[in-house]
Formats: sequence, C-alpha cells, structure tokens
Amino acid sequence: MSRLVEPDAENVYVDPTAQVAPSARLGRGTKVWAFTRIAEGAAIGEWCQLGQNVYVDRDVQIGSRVKIQNNVSVYTGVTIGDGVFLGPSCVFTNVTFPRAFIERKHELTATIVRRGVTIGANATIVCGVTLADFSFVASAALVTRDVEPFALVVGSPARRVGWACACGERLRDNSDGRGESVRCSRCQFAYTVRNDACEPLDARELERWWVACVAGPMRDQVPGA
Repeated sequence: MSRLVEPDAENVYVDPTAQVAPSARLGRGTKVWAFTRIAEGAAIGEWCQLGQNVYVDRDVQIGSRVKIQNNVSVYTGVTIGDGVFLGPSCVFTNVTFPRAFIERKHELTATIVRRGVTIGANATIVCGVTLADFSFVASAALVTRDVEPFALVVGSPARRVGWACACGERLRDNSDGRGESVRCSRCQFAYTVRNDACEPLDARELERWWVACVAGPMRDQVPGA
C-alpha cells in the first residue's frame, strides 16, 4: 500500500498521484511530483527534486540535493551521489546480458554516479561504470566505460572531448597538456589540466563551496566566488 506524505515541518512534499512505499525514506525538503513511484527500501536525501513519472527501484540510495527530471528510472544497483542532475529521459541499466525469459536478478551490475555529476537528456549509462566527481555526460551520449573526474563526454560510445568546471561551465583548454592552469570563464575557479586528468588548483576551496551547496535550500553560489 502506498504512503502519501503531506507537507510537514520537514518540508517534504509528495504529489497525491505519486506512490511512496512505507519503507522508503525521504529527507527534509525533498519534493516528489506527479506519477512518480518510490519502491521499498529506497533512501532519498535532503532537498531533492523528483520530477514527473520517475521510478526509484528497491533499495536504491540517492544523495542530497539531487534533481531527477521527468521519465527517469533509477534501478536497483544504481547509486546516486549528492548534487547529481539526471536529465529528462536519461536511462540506466543494471543487467549486462538480459533476457526476458531468464531470471537474472542475482546478476545485477553496480553503477556508481558520484557527487556533482550531470547526465544530460536521453543519455544512456550502461551498467558497471562509475561516473566520477563532477563529470558531465552530454545529452544522448552512450556511456560504456568509466568517466574521469570533471570530464566532459559526448557521443556514442561516449568519449572525452574536454573538461567541465564544478559549476558546470566547459573549461577552455588553453594548456599544453603538461599540467598548466586553466580558469573557468564563469566562476574563475582554477584547475590543473593534463592530458588525462583535471584537478582543482585549490581543493579546500572547492570543498568549502561544495558543503555550502548541499547543506540547505538552493543557494546561488559558484566555487571561487
């Protein structure tokens, strides 16, 4: 039987058409919109937004400050970190070789989406991969392997074409690939960019900004500001 959660002191809201299993947990400030279903044992953090027709499967763990747009299914085996954006109709899988007539629930393959990741509309994430901190998956991309921190990936199969700032802006790669500094044009936060890695120049400042971003109601902040 579904549990309908009315607005309360913790600012949780569940639309009357949504279904939340009695054993599911919703953090304060989280909003669940029309025709969404949250299954048994799922845990959703604080200040999340779940759009229309979202499905959260059994025992799925979702962090705080996550925004899930319309028509997204997060299946068992997928873990979503803090501050993740899941664009409209993006797709996860959880079995590598599925057959309709063979039961393979014991063969679920884990997918990890770490903090601050963006997954664009209609992108597909094949199970068994890890999307590292603040990586950015473009719309309609097909991800079949792990994605590095701050990497911007596009295409099918997805390939890295650049780097993204924690604030979401694409970094202009004006380095020579040997570890020179690159500064975000939006927030002015600086990174060291090499051929195969992107790292914040001031990791402590990034952490301070990140904690502020996920700590409460939406804030208009950028790293380095």
